[in-house]
Amino acid sequence: MSGKLYGVGLGPGDPSLMTMRAVEVIAGADVVAYHSARHGRSIARSIAAQHLREDHIEERLIYPVTVETTDHPGGYQGAMDDFYAEASERLAAHLDAGRTVAVLAEGDPLFYGSYMHMHKRLAHRYDTEVVPGVTSVSAAAARLGTPLAEGEEVLTILPGTLPEEELTARLAATDAAVVMKLGRTFPKVRRAMESSGRLEAARYVERATMPGQRLARLADVDEESVPYFSVAVLPSEVDAERLEREQGEVVVVGTGPAGPRWLTPESRGALAAADDLVGYTTYLDRVPRRPGQERHGTDNRVESERAEFALDLARKGRRVAVVSGGDPGVFAMATAVLEAASQAEYADVPVRVLPGVTAANAAAARAGAPLGHDYATISLSDRLKPWEVIAERLRAAATADLVLALYNPGSQSRTWQVGKARELLLEHRAPDTPVVVARDVGGPGEHVRIVQLADLDPATVDMRTILLVGSSQTRSVRRGAGEQIVWTPRRYPEA
Repeated sequence: MSGKLYGVGLGPGDPSLMTMRAVEVIAGADVVAYHSARHGRSIARSIAAQHLREDHIEERLIYPVTVETTDHPGGYQGAMDDFYAEASERLAAHLDAGRTVAVLAEGDPLFYGSYMHMHKRLAHRYDTEVVPGVTSVSAAAARLGTPLAEGEEVLTILPGTLPEEELTARLAATDAAVVMKLGRTFPKVRRAMESSGRLEAARYVERATMPGQRLARLADVDEESVPYFSVAVLPSEVDAERLEREQGEVVVVGTGPAGPRWLTPESRGALAAADDLVGYTTYLDRVPRRPGQERHGTDNRVESERAEFALDLARKGRRVAVVSGGDPGVFAMATAVLEAASQAEYADVPVRVLPGVTAANAAAARAGAPLGHDYATISLSDRLKPWEVIAERLRAAATADLVLALYNPGSQSRTWQVGKARELLLEHRAPDTPVVVARDVGGPGEHVRIVQLADLDPATVDMRTILLVGSSQTRSVRRGAGEQIVWTPRRYPEA
């Protein structure tokens, strides 16, 4: 009869933080296995040392490499794969002989640990139990004495080995974070914290619960002194104090066409870091509420007043996010803010614009690739420009055989523009030209249809709709079970 495999979590380092179940399993095991570097010392063994017996069979699983190079034909990964395969078979031999095997693991066995490589190779072959342990993440938060995440905050766990740009994006987008595996990665992690605007809040914990434990502000740590067993922590922001500043800033944030799924990491970070959110109430409702943040919702027709209000807040030292749907530079708030910021009294207020997914791009992706060649973007709203200008631009774009993305096509008070635009375009386009009619893309009421230009019904179009009108080259094709897609070739026939 085969023996049983245990993955035993030992906690973060202090032997007194081992669970009662971990102690029971070790006491009852025939074989105790643990990983170590080539020097033979094992932190896992040292944690569990007081519970080891003289008659325990000890299996030391020695890594062939750690961070150094190797001449293995498969490189570092190849060397490690061969090691894990050989180590798991050594354990399998004990299990086949009916022995109980306890594999020791610092922290939790299935959290960035070496045990999981044994588990993946053996758990389907033998009776297995994993004994969870206190992770270094929990230990670090406990030693700092600060909540990691509270309420609806999101906690992100990151390995410091990620590329710097990826670390920066993820740190900017989350509420709270822990970065593992520092050591040689520390300089990169510190730069990512700074680039994402999180360095001031970041804390450093070294060897939590072990001898030599150290706590510090991350910004104050000498990179030459950082061991592998250390983490960077961005704790909960619920009770964090907002900094007093002489000068604030305005960041115009594009939220995309719908909700959180369409936000970029940079935009998420800017919204999280803001003292004040300013915007059209419908767009503000897409942004999660955060303690300590002020929200200033307004009607959709007061863009100039909204922009000046945001700039006035920034002059008082507030960090302000002006929330805009789609991309803020496409028929949205970026222009209004920059126009106001060009006035002399706001000349010294920093202003940034962060891009967002446009309604045109979102609708195009749902339909296929209708914007695959040159296209023009035109608003059908005649509130800020006369219809004669709109008609002239429609004719020019149609004559140039451009695909058209038509924004603001209609509303309760503007009911005739879509019909006029259709008549004008039919002078230059075939009646069967594909038109993508996309409403509320990304939202709960999303509905995307593909119709022919001659059949476009103005009654089905409202302010939440965008129209994508194909060129002479745009194709509408049905695939498979009837899925209809629209795409515009990248090259003209004459090319």
